[in-house]
Amino acid sequence: MTVRQLSLPELADSCAESGIGKVGLWREPVRAYGLRETAALVRSAGLEVTTLCRGGFLTATDPGERAAALADNRRAVEEAAALGTDTLVLVSGGLPPGSKDLRAARERVADALAELAPCAEEHGVRLAVEPLHPMFAADRCVVSTLAQALDLAERFPAHQVGVAVDTYHVWWDDQAPAQIARAGAQGRIHAFQLADWTTPLPAGVLNGRGRLGDGSIDLREWCGRVAAAGYTGPVEVEIFNEDLWARDGREVLKETAERFLEHAG
Repeated sequence: MTVRQLSLPELADSCAESGIGKVGLWREPVRAYGLRETAALVRSAGLEVTTLCRGGFLTATDPGERAAALADNRRAVEEAAALGTDTLVLVSGGLPPGSKDLRAARERVADALAELAPCAEEHGVRLAVEPLHPMFAADRCVVSTLAQALDLAERFPAHQVGVAVDTYHVWWDDQAPAQIARAGAQGRIHAFQLADWTTPLPAGVLNGRGRLGDGSIDLREWCGRVAAAGYTGPVEVEIFNEDLWARDGREVLKETAERFLEHAG
């Protein structure tokens, strides 16, 4: 997503040029290029797919909408398996229209996980519940903290359900360091992502993530916390930023790798 302006073949070539051997993929470009074609592309390029983003949106109260969401998430699990990744990132979904009940919405997420976790295990895929910053609680994600995400994940075995830690979404939370330790002790950190926090936020806020080193987050400290919790997996950089997307994607990829080494590596 950091270089979404690149086609998947361009992305594979650019990763090879920059010495990057792993990549997190999003479902939309995979679907557009073709699932089988993408799987063949990453294999031929020698790329490892770290995670697939995203499943989730599991808070609907309408039975038809709920059934459709579960079916879509089962497809997402199958897509992740076909791409060779063991991790599907889940964004829970926001409040249904007319509802103000966050607790009930989170319980529907738990109910959905109970249906999806066994399916994921059958395909060798783990579900990673990602908390999003509270500004997204109404429309995108009723899970706002790592504590809330772990409360959901702990209802299931760690090899089925864990959490995704994204600095952009949790850096503000003074309980997050303790929750990272909690997650690490249980082997539930299934994904780790970096983006910086810069202000002012743009209109719509969604695409306001900052380049590494441009904002308020001590990225190296966060990497240290996650490593101290026992996480040894890949570190993804996931930046939604209109200015970056308007630039040459190969240049952005190279710059991002350099900034990772400077500010987080």
